[in-house]
Amino acid sequence: MITEERISTFISSFDTGNTSFLNELEEFAIKTNVPVIRPQMQNLLKLLLAMKQPERILEVGTAIGFSALLMSEYGAPDCKITTIEKYEKRIPLARENFKKAGKEDQILLLEGDAADILKKLEPPFDFIFMDAAKGQYIHFLPDILSLMPKGGILVSDNVLQDGDVMESRFAVTRRDRTIHSRMRDYLYELKQNKQLCTDILPVGDGVTISVKL
Repeated sequence: MITEERISTFISSFDTGNTSFLNELEEFAIKTNVPVIRPQMQNLLKLLLAMKQPERILEVGTAIGFSALLMSEYGAPDCKITTIEKYEKRIPLARENFKKAGKEDQILLLEGDAADILKKLEPPFDFIFMDAAKGQYIHFLPDILSLMPKGGILVSDNVLQDGDVMESRFAVTRRDRTIHSRMRDYLYELKQNKQLCTDILPVGDGVTISVKL
């Protein structure tokens, strides 16, 4: 956890929670070791969605559908969500959850590699949530930028890797060095790209919020 535990606990004590269905889905995900966005990230997403009220949302990384369903609850009532997932075992669960929640007409799940799918999508998406394989963020970015209109928002989750991203590459395990290097490249590109205004926040496991200029 990036922020100090006592501070996070205090802030969380004011949380109003989610719908009962989302709460049940989150409990299921935790029990079955499926990654879902952390409570701090959930609250930030709700705030950004309330501010932006996007009509078209793109999510890269569906898992079992928790974050897509959260965005459908707290985004504009008529917003459409497109979400991408390539892990075959999770896709049926996500579809089932969308159906149970009565959101199958609002959420479109595309199966396959985001690297291929992103190139085929029709812009614009005024809100994009990146929560897929962290080592691929930097490779997805050019296509993501082409899908964003002026004023579009890109939110990227888990960018600080429990603080490891700030360490020397030799301080992380050898198997994690590629992801470490690519995430550093991604953060550098977000901050230096003249098409974007980006801030990096120590929320959850680290998040970037970028606005296309």
